[in-house]
Amino acid sequence: MDLVETLIEDPRWDAFGLAPLAERASVAALAGLGLPAAGYHVSLMGCDDARIAGLNADFRGKPQPTNVLSWPSEDRAPEIIGDAPALPDPGPPDDPLALGDIAIAWETCAGEAEAQGKSMADHVTHLIVHAVLHLLGHDHIEPEDADLMEAREVQILATLGVSDPY
Repeated sequence: MDLVETLIEDPRWDAFGLAPLAERASVAALAGLGLPAAGYHVSLMGCDDARIAGLNADFRGKPQPTNVLSWPSEDRAPEIIGDAPALPDPGPPDDPLALGDIAIAWETCAGEAEAQGKSMADHVTHLIVHAVLHLLGHDHIEPEDADLMEAREVQILATLGVSDPY
């Protein structure tokens, strides 16, 4: 069983190759935290800006598109600001632990990649790693948490040959 189950709502994601890229990025995110891919599961939806704007309005009260959203299956955030989240144990191979859901929007991602002078693949890889870290309890609201999350992202992305996005 793959770590990532990908649902494509916008066919541009299929042509782009979202499913294999998301699998590779998610496996690297887990490995960067010392977790095996086996025993975990992530659901990913590749959609467009209209769909993610609706989700952003429904779940965050922000009725505009964004690049990526994530919904952890449970709150894994540490109690102390700046601490690393406790890592969840994997489930058995026939019943992997569901980490949560991710949605990613084509137009916003493509626009950001172009504006930042990055390849779409590198930008999406970064966003998937970022979202998986959110599923595992990382956040970037407080500066200490952001420093930890960004450092982990940079380290994980380096293993994939993606330069520091910050």
